[in-house]
Amino acid sequence: MSEAGIDLLRDHVSGDFGDIILDVRASQGCWLVDERDGSRYLDMSMFYASAPLGHNHPALHGDDALDEAFLAAARMKPANPDYGTREQAQFVAEFLGLLGSDDMPYLFFIDGGALAVENALKVAFDWKTQHNAARGIAVRGSRALHLEKAFHGRSGYTMSLTNTDPSKIRDFPVFDWPRIPSPAVNDMSRWDEPELLAEEQAALEAAAAAFYRYADEIACFVFEPIQGEGGDRHLRPQFLKAMAELCRENDALLVADEVQSGFGITGEAWASDALGVRPDVIAFGKKTQVCGVLGGRRVLEVENSAFRTSSRLSSTWGGNLVDMVRATRILQVVREENLFENVKQTGAYLLGQLREIADEYPDLVTDPRGRGLMCAITLADGALRDEVLQRALSSHSVIFLGSGERELRWRPPLSVTETELALGVSALRAVLKDVAAEGRK
Repeated sequence: MSEAGIDLLRDHVSGDFGDIILDVRASQGCWLVDERDGSRYLDMSMFYASAPLGHNHPALHGDDALDEAFLAAARMKPANPDYGTREQAQFVAEFLGLLGSDDMPYLFFIDGGALAVENALKVAFDWKTQHNAARGIAVRGSRALHLEKAFHGRSGYTMSLTNTDPSKIRDFPVFDWPRIPSPAVNDMSRWDEPELLAEEQAALEAAAAAFYRYADEIACFVFEPIQGEGGDRHLRPQFLKAMAELCRENDALLVADEVQSGFGITGEAWASDALGVRPDVIAFGKKTQVCGVLGGRRVLEVENSAFRTSSRLSSTWGGNLVDMVRATRILQVVREENLFENVKQTGAYLLGQLREIADEYPDLVTDPRGRGLMCAITLADGALRDEVLQRALSSHSVIFLGSGERELRWRPPLSVTETELALGVSALRAVLKDVAAEGRK
């Protein structure tokens, strides 16, 4: 594509197009290639954590049967909720085999992480209203309890939950749903403290007050196990388990938004698994290629849940069949290559390196943290974070992501090697060394 092509996109398509023209054929693994001159960039962002095997993994090439399946799925665009296909059945079998459990039997597919969360909320609203009716309570379950610093998307329902960058929801109508403080703990030395921390207790008290104020109206508590957009803010299992008990006492579902934290990036299928938390509903997307909702547990207490009632949850496409073909092969590779275990090993290496960097530059870097490969550091201020991102890209050809007010996050693929991570760490260290030498505080 020429410069005129990228200018065309910038002029007419809403987006934040950068200076790289992506070569979708030449990019490979952790290396993203600029189509104009073949420049290579070490990609530690992976399309906002959505590429589980990096770019153009060999398992997606050179297989005639797979190529035929891609072409067949691409030539048609079936309405997946109403027309079953071999391809969709294969995808569901692989999905449940790697990411499912016996007590989470139901799936709904749709395009987009926000729409996944939105339909997870619909499951909860439906469940709560039916649950109330069965007890003779004529009140609809119509509220979602949620956290500060949350990002759940930019669709109709999810804008009522999202509260990171104000520009993403400003002037759009939202529901007045109860919001409580987010007692995130980014200092990993505090993660194993057995008792609830003061900020966690305060959040629980705010949640209890919300349940009291909106008796029988709160359908669910929705949370990101790790608040990504908000700044890689980690919630401790002690808090989430206490919230789960509070939800059970108040007949509300526990809904995990795992659009970013799911599919193995923490070393477990879901971040909630890594935390020992058992949500009733999980919204997924990004790495799974097909977005959607996984449900069960307390949802099963209602016989005619939204999952099992005709047209209660639906869309024309119900996900994309080409995505399902790709995801099927990705799931197979993850299982065959035991990539969740790879994540635990490479994640431990990365976290160790980030801790060393924080020790080397304590005035610039704090709170190295992570579960698996979902790692981050906090820079001294937002301007420094932005400068580090820019220098890493322009001087070292490494792509990192920012988040929150002053965080730099790592989102490499599950298949990343220590060698590739070392290159990224080296670039980050070099940028910080230059910044420190210039006297930046």
